[in-house]
Amino acid sequence: MYNLLVSTGFIFLTCVLTAILRRGVNKITPPGLQRLLLLEFVTAMELCGCCFELCVVADNYGILMYSVYLFSLTIWWSGEWGLAAGCPYIHIENVLMGSDGIINAILKILAEIAGGILVFKYVAFVWNLELSDYHVGKAQEDCTSDVQVTVLMGAVIEGVATCCCRVVSMLLSDVEPQYGSAIDSFIATSMVVAAFNYSGGYFNPVLATSLKYGCKGNTFTEHVCVYWVGATLGSAFACLIYNHLFREKVLTSTRRKSKSE
Repeated sequence: MYNLLVSTGFIFLTCVLTAILRRGVNKITPPGLQRLLLLEFVTAMELCGCCFELCVVADNYGILMYSVYLFSLTIWWSGEWGLAAGCPYIHIENVLMGSDGIINAILKILAEIAGGILVFKYVAFVWNLELSDYHVGKAQEDCTSDVQVTVLMGAVIEGVATCCCRVVSMLLSDVEPQYGSAIDSFIATSMVVAAFNYSGGYFNPVLATSLKYGCKGNTFTEHVCVYWVGATLGSAFACLIYNHLFREKVLTSTRRKSKSE
């Protein structure tokens, strides 16, 4: 129980520190690209920092405990991150939808990559304090790939699950139902759990790169194919599917409901 409390405290501390950084960025920088880049950097730090510790929870307390923590965090993040996405393919979606330029998207993605990579210094510092038995030697431990299937199948799993998650998120964003954040978080968490033993269930290229790039079992090309190409294509297909099959119907239904009220 003590070790679980340490992991919980680490995750809580990470959320508090990044929340303070986020408010500092909003206070000292004017609205615009500079603020957005800093917010993406902080958001990627929070996401990856928490998920490093979630891996400790999963390894030692099982997938059920992991899913409870992940579900709680996704609800927190949905209300805390604001305009930041913490995920590269969201910016690619915005380019495809015509709501952002490609240069801005690239800069935001680079900011996320930087935040996701640099946060390990913070994670390693906390782990090296060895407050938990499960942190002893953790920062120096060799990591292994989570891909337990072929590279093609891993990319398909990451892509299909990302597509499903994004279609649901777009639908909930337009419909705005009560408890929409909880519904979105539950579906995303369920997808992660379903893919956990096959590809790791990352559904976010920056998160996968922060936690698993360079780990034994996958080459650079294989890592990119599974976690970057797979997830990004899944996101692009989600845009096509939702825009052609759902968006107009959903918006029309929402307008009718508003008028009747």
